[in-house]
Amino acid sequence: MQHKTFSIDTILNNLNIDSLNPMQEESIAIIQTYSNIVLLSDTGTGKTLAFLLPILKRLDADNKNTQALIIVPSRELAIQIEKVFKSLGTGFKITCCYGGHLRETEENNLIQPPALIVGTPGRLADHIRRTNITTDTISFLVLDEFDKSLELGFTEEVSFIIGSLPALEKKMLTSATEAVDIPEFLGLESIHRINYLSEDNKLVDGLAIQVIHSPEADKIDTLFQLLCYYGARSTIVFCNHRESVERCSKLLSDKGIYNEFYHGAMEQQERDSALCKFRNGSTDVLITTDLAARGLDIPNIRYIVHYHLPHTEDIFTHRNGRTARMDASGTSVLIIGPDEEVPAYIDTELQELNIPSQSALPDRPKWSTLFIAAGKKDKVNKVDIVGFLAQKGQLKKEDIGLIEVKDFFSFVAIRKTKLGAALELIKHERIKNKKVRIDVAK
Repeated sequence: MQHKTFSIDTILNNLNIDSLNPMQEESIAIIQTYSNIVLLSDTGTGKTLAFLLPILKRLDADNKNTQALIIVPSRELAIQIEKVFKSLGTGFKITCCYGGHLRETEENNLIQPPALIVGTPGRLADHIRRTNITTDTISFLVLDEFDKSLELGFTEEVSFIIGSLPALEKKMLTSATEAVDIPEFLGLESIHRINYLSEDNKLVDGLAIQVIHSPEADKIDTLFQLLCYYGARSTIVFCNHRESVERCSKLLSDKGIYNEFYHGAMEQQERDSALCKFRNGSTDVLITTDLAARGLDIPNIRYIVHYHLPHTEDIFTHRNGRTARMDASGTSVLIIGPDEEVPAYIDTELQELNIPSQSALPDRPKWSTLFIAAGKKDKVNKVDIVGFLAQKGQLKKEDIGLIEVKDFFSFVAIRKTKLGAALELIKHERIKNKKVRIDVAK
């Protein structure tokens, strides 16, 4: 078996990281000795690298079949892991499989088996049933955020997938909470636990937890005043239901707070658009369900607002994990209605937040997002888009922000003051000799 040798220093340089943290170093060492590992570590501590590096260490360059599989609860987490693996710069192929993605595209990507596959349980099970995935060569399995997969009702699919992997040698489960029992069908015997959970992992270093009381059962006015008080700072507002997310978003828009909403019933392109606008600064406020509580790597989120109280301590922990990441600070605020109390699982004394009854509306974002109906499958990349916008749209480098290229479309942040003129200049132009639809992202 010929394993490629990779310099950790080279990989860390590719990731712009100075060194591995103790949890990541222990994971790499432990996987050599043990077959069944459960890795517990707080959200935002680098668990992705803690399992990708051990996988990489075992990949055989001469083996042209799939050797490792990562099961995740959400498409966003799958995409994030794919992005991190590609940034390692190893040359090994990875394919991402999830619902809402064209199955035909994935089938084409699986014709020449990738060394590593990452995906959601339903789509992975579907590909296995269609014999699109060569399962008898997969020796390394990771269930990332395994408790969430089980919580979301993926037990049957996960059980089927594991039963379809006859050559497994290593199994690794990761989570940011310790509350979930490990089902028997996972076949974990002689489990070795790597536990880096903080003693009270709902109170992560750098995270302040506050409470604000709403005089009305309908808390929308309190939320509005809170967002005005925060100003133009990156904020995620969590609701417990999709209908509440859309209602909340509309009422805030009507009051002059520009925001995006995000939940699981949206089309994939709509979800990608909402997240991209939040990442690139086209909006500072994202209203969402707990779908956004895991797997989203959005840097510099300053505030988490619990518009609806989380049902469990696990949910509270994962919501808060979107902020105060990687040594940054953040604030989590619970809005308490007149008939509500602080959940019993929060046993620390919370700071009461008092805000002015009137604050000015936050400044409007300085960026807008452009939608381009061309992506990776059209052989369009970031360099092509920058060149196109600079030459045809007469935009300077500083007028072009974050660019995200998906399979069949792309999003580009454009300075709002330059957007109208640029759109007028490029509306009849071609990208790579192809006429494509370009418009303000919906």
